[in-house]
Amino acid sequence: MNFLAHLHLASLASSSLVGNLMADYVRGDPLPHWPADIAAGIALHRRLDALTDALPEVRNAKRLFRDSTRRVAPITLDVVWDHFLSRHWDRLVTDQPLPLFLAQAQRQIEPMLPQSPEGFQRLNHYLWRERWMERYAEADYLQQVLRGMASRRPRLAALSDSWTDFHANYSAFETLFWQFYPRLMARAAAQQL
Repeated sequence: MNFLAHLHLASLASSSLVGNLMADYVRGDPLPHWPADIAAGIALHRRLDALTDALPEVRNAKRLFRDSTRRVAPITLDVVWDHFLSRHWDRLVTDQPLPLFLAQAQRQIEPMLPQSPEGFQRLNHYLWRERWMERYAEADYLQQVLRGMASRRPRLAALSDSWTDFHANYSAFETLFWQFYPRLMARAAAQQL
């Protein structure tokens, strides 16, 4: 899952938004270095990544990629799932518009930035200002996102081409999203992640 899904599921699970968003920037056991609630958020993020990767729907989604892009499919799928969440936010979250949810998340996260990892600070500099998570709803914006990721990490150059797989199999990805994401929401709300 990517930024928006982690924030959304963390909020349903009453977990630290900071910890859930920051998890990819923290190595090893977070407990000695972070307050307990943030460490628990980091742990939730990691459990959610493992759980999602093992879902049959996600395994089926990986098969929709060509041989040349299958290696980067997990990264592309993170962005794809956020696309559908952003696009269908109003159907999934009927009581809070996405801009309001994101504004509240930003207010919780920004006070912690000075003591957070440098890479996480850089991410937040752009994440909120450029409204990435709202723009994920635009299918064409994903092409820009994937190209940007590929340009920053040459060993992931196939990310640029993976947008073609997303575009060609759009309906199938959307169907898979609807099959698993509401289940994750229910598990998060029931504190079962």
